[in-house]
Amino acid sequence: MTGEASRRALVLFSGGQDSTTCLAYALDRYAHVETIGFDYGQRHAVELAQRPLLREKIAAAFPRWAARLGEDHLIGLAALGEISQTALTREVDVAMAENGLPNTFVPGRNLMFLAFAGALAYRRGLTRIVAGMCETDFSGYPDCRDDAVKAMQLALNLGMEARFVVETPLMRLDKAQTWALAEDLGGPALVEIIVEHSHTCYLGERGERHDWGYGCGRCPACELREKGWRAWRGAGALTPPASASPR
Repeated sequence: MTGEASRRALVLFSGGQDSTTCLAYALDRYAHVETIGFDYGQRHAVELAQRPLLREKIAAAFPRWAARLGEDHLIGLAALGEISQTALTREVDVAMAENGLPNTFVPGRNLMFLAFAGALAYRRGLTRIVAGMCETDFSGYPDCRDDAVKAMQLALNLGMEARFVVETPLMRLDKAQTWALAEDLGGPALVEIIVEHSHTCYLGERGERHDWGYGCGRCPACELREKGWRAWRGAGALTPPASASPR
């Protein structure tokens, strides 16, 4: 096998909508794909429980992708949660901070994620690191910006004498386009898996099932997800059946 298909990828996989779409993106392109997730004491730790379920559902629905899906790695980063006074790591209300950022911003989180992903990728012989950062339709986090990701790619390659490529397929997409990408990659079957099994809500609520998925419906993550769903459906997207056959 030659070219793109012969390359090996590591996906930053939280169990949310964006990272699940990124996992499908990588599985569609690369011969071997591993996943990495992080337990940093996040308030919405339910996302960690969804990760193995999502991998299972995707493998069952897409046999071609199942053959490419490699190991999963869950990394404990308790220290990150211990130094973070944020609404993602403490039982406080989600609000805007004095610096103009929502208090869900965990300083250094994505930078640390990429550093640990690079260390694991180095050991595992993985050359592509795929991550769901986006600066188009997001909560204003500075470490989601393209410049920050490119700086980390340079630092990883310099610091490890490596040639990693950090791919951010969602960087220029809004949430409606992210839904559209999922449908393009895996049809209604993948959309249904994302709706039913991924988790994005900052409060970790999975009690109420909306047409766009589970969540409180009020936090910034739920609002972005719902807004994108409505825009995508309004643009003429197909209604995903409850049980759909993969393409």
